Formats: sequence, C-alpha cells, structure tokens
Amino acid sequence: MATVYEDNLPKHHGATQNEKLVIAASSLGTVFEWYDFYLYGLLATYISAQFFSGVNETTGFIFALAAFAAGFAVRPFGALVFGRIGDIVGRKNTFLVTMGIMGLSTFSVGLLPNYASIGVAAPIILVIMRLAQGLALGGEYGGAATYVAEHSPNHKRGLYTSWIQTTATFGLFAALLVVIGIRMVIGEESFAAWGWRVPFLISIILLAVSMWIRMQLNESPVFQKMKDEGTTSKAPLTEAFAKWGNLRWVIIALMGAVAGQAVVWYTGQFYALFFLEKTMKVDGATANILIAISLALGTPFFVFFGWLSDKIGRKPIILGGCAVAALAYFPLFTALTTAANPALAQAQASAPVTIVAHQDECSFQFDPVGKNKFDSNSCDIAKTYMAKTGINYTNVEAPAGTQAQVKVGNTVFTAPDPTTLAGDDRKAAISAYQDKLKAGLADAGYPAKADPDQINKPMVVAILFVLVLLVTAVYGPIAAMLVELFPSRIRYTSMSLPYHIGNGWFGGFLPTTAFAMVAATGNIYYGLWYPVTVAALTVVVGLLFLPETFKRSIDQ
Repeated sequence: MATVYEDNLPKHHGATQNEKLVIAASSLGTVFEWYDFYLYGLLATYISAQFFSGVNETTGFIFALAAFAAGFAVRPFGALVFGRIGDIVGRKNTFLVTMGIMGLSTFSVGLLPNYASIGVAAPIILVIMRLAQGLALGGEYGGAATYVAEHSPNHKRGLYTSWIQTTATFGLFAALLVVIGIRMVIGEESFAAWGWRVPFLISIILLAVSMWIRMQLNESPVFQKMKDEGTTSKAPLTEAFAKWGNLRWVIIALMGAVAGQAVVWYTGQFYALFFLEKTMKVDGATANILIAISLALGTPFFVFFGWLSDKIGRKPIILGGCAVAALAYFPLFTALTTAANPALAQAQASAPVTIVAHQDECSFQFDPVGKNKFDSNSCDIAKTYMAKTGINYTNVEAPAGTQAQVKVGNTVFTAPDPTTLAGDDRKAAISAYQDKLKAGLADAGYPAKADPDQINKPMVVAILFVLVLLVTAVYGPIAAMLVELFPSRIRYTSMSLPYHIGNGWFGGFLPTTAFAMVAATGNIYYGLWYPVTVAALTVVVGLLFLPETFKRSIDQ
C-alpha cells in the first residue's frame, strides 16, 4: 500500500485516502459484529419466554439477562487468547477468526429449539452460544481499535478511533431497526411466536459481507514494521501482565477509566431500554423506537468527543462524563418515570406503596434455580407479587412474627399466613390475596401498562438523548487512550484485558445486577447505585493516577 508523509510523521502513521477507506471498512465490519452481539439484549423478553419458561416471570427475565451477561463474562478470556494471537501473528487474521465464531454462533441461536421442545437443553445450548460470542468479541474490539489507531496520524488518533466507537451504537441501531421492522411487518403475536428468530437468521448474510470486507484489509502498518524488523513479542502475556511496570497501567486503565466508561455506556444504552420496558411498562415496539431516535441524535457526538480529545486530551472528557453521570442518573431516571408513564408517577406520589414486615423473615427476591415459589411466609407472598408488578415500594420494619401488610396509600392488604394453610386452601388464599391487591393497586391509579397516548415522547427522547450523550463522552476517546497507554509489541494484549473486564464484567453484568437489586429492595431506582458508585470511583482513581496520553507517540 502506498503511503505519504503527513506533517513529517513516521511513514507508517501517514493516513492516505486509501488507508482512510480501509479504516472505514474496518468500522463497517465491526458494526456487523456488534449487531450480532446486541440482538440478544434487545430480544431478552422473548428469549426469556422461549428458553426459561420453566421458572417464574421475574426470575425468567433475570435469567435471560444473566444469559445475556454470560457473553460478557468470558470477554476478558477472549481478550487474553486473541490478544496474544494478535500480538504474535497480526491483527488482520485475528479479525477473521473472531468474526467467524461470532457470526456462526449468532446464526445458531435462530435455529435453536426452545424449552418446550427440548427442555433444559435449550437454555444450556443458548448459554454456550453466548459464551462463544463473548470469546470472539473479547478479541475483536482490541484488534479493531489497535488496527485503526495504528493507521492514524498522531494528531487525529482520537478522531479516527472514534469511528470504531460509533460501531457499537450503529450495531445496536441496526439491530433495533431490524427488530422494529420485522415487528411491524408480521405483528407482535407472530413476532413473539417465531419472528424473533428472523434477526438472528439474517445475520448469516451480514457475516458473509463482513468477512468479505475484512479480507480486503491489509495488515496494520505498525505491526508489519515490527514483523519486518523482527521485534514482535514472543510472550505477550508475560510481558503484559507478569511485569509490574506494565501491569500497573492495566490496573489504572481499568479502574481509572474503563470501569466508569462501561457502566455509563450500559446504563445509557441498555438499562434505560430495560427500565422502559420492564419497569415503566412501555410496550416493546415503542421503547425500541424511542431508543433508536435518541441513538440517531446522539451518535455523531462519538466523533465530536473523539475530535475534541485530540485538542484538549482524553482524560478530562472521560472523567467529566463519569462525574456528570454519577450526579445526574437519579434525577434523570426519576424524570423518565414521569415522562414515560405519568399515571405511574402520579400513583407513586398520591398512593405510595409500603410493605410492613419483619425483614429477617423475608427472602431475597431472586431464585437462582427457579424453583422457589416464595410462599412459605406472608412477607414472601407480598413481595413476590410486588416484584412481579415492578411497582416501587418501601420497606417498613415490623416486630418478629408480624403478618406482612402491603399499604397502598391508606389502604391495607394483609397477606395470608401460609403456615396455617395447606394444599388447595393455601393456593386459594394466595390467589384471592393477589386479586385483592391487584384491584387495590388499580383503584389507587397504578396502571397495568403505560398508556401510549399519555407518554410524553419528546421528553422521553430528550432524557434518553442526555443518557446517550454521556455515553459518547466516555466512550468516544477511550480507544485512543488505551492504545496510547501501552507499547506496540504488547498493545493488543494489554489494552484488550482492561477494556473487556470493564465492559464485559462491570458493564455487561449491570442490567442483571441492577434488576436483582431492584427486585431485592422494591425500590425501582435502587439499581442505579451500581453505576453511580462505579462511575464515582473511576473519577477518583482517574484523577489521582491516570496520565494524559493524547500527545504520545505510539511508535514504540
């Protein structure tokens, strides 16, 4: 490939028009991989019904989110495996391997029989497919970021790599459009029965296109130079993690930048969607459309903040985004409640719900094996029903042995004592209590679902846009910063691990963890403490230990 000198930069950092096209092609290929990965999160509700139908509704949804998170759990291991390969044999061929694994795993989900057909084997195979996806993605991102950065002029590295940062959102956006389109064409009933499989199946076409695009790419010029000179690393894992001089930067990168970036990203793009659907009871199609609009409005800011980071630095933008997020999440999600489901907000204000019980007698409202019916005491009966409704409530301590009460405003609903009942009598008593509580909540103004005509759609989009804007601030410059922190010979390995621990564990587990926190406490906003705490910690660590990198050369 012919290259030219730009501003007297080293030859292998001079980006010609042809190289810019290569970078664009790399970004486009990455979009397809993110499409594959995010389909699952968008369809968690349907997958829960298809593959976890043997458990209760709340547990099934959390299980579905856990299976979604399973893909994230193994991303750091994929980072180690493919990062090592990428530093030894090159970036291009590593791309192709990760892409094939990702695409075939995604396609297989569309063909997988459900729980009703093959029983427990269905969710097991599903999780295996998610693990394969996670391993592949663990190697993909580091390679893409490294590849683009190593094609970039030193003074435009933030701008160039920010296009890679847009790919996650473009992938999510593409998945949203496909899901929305299929829903509109075949209808909600057909989509729930079989239509959810179609987005997975058409991914095979995207795989073919993506493989063709990546095969047109040349090797990274920085890696090619090292290979020609014989200076590539023979033991990247040892150099990256067994030597304190590099390991300390891995830890600082994780805790001082990536962890906060990850929770802000997943809160703004995923938790917000799940919050609208599961807590605000906004129908899935409307929630997806509102998210898609906010993403369309916000996505250009990835490039803006990448460009800005070339001017003022990576650190102030990333840490500033984390700080604003930590301060703004509670008021933003409170405002989202009012905008998305005003009837619910009004009911919460006029008739707040409290559960009066001895808390030591109450179970944690999440069943890891899906077999607990939560009917052994009155507190569990009360809390299980409230967890299913998704309605906010507060807990009030009562003396031991007190029969649990649910107070809806000034109306009291005393849960039955199951210890005095058995068999059909117990079932009848619980059912009758739930019917009374359901009627009482309806009388107090609590809606079964959000009224589409009452949703303040412009305000919802505005709030979601602010959440996406925070995502773009923390995510736009992160690739450039990670590339600049580590030396060329172990760059792929070194940057991949903190990125995927942050985004795979801190971020990937956020929806599951946050909803479990909500189910356990009854407070619909309690799950926000997770991203708020992590983002605040990142600000502190980053301010103290994270260096500014935007003027560094990445030749060494």
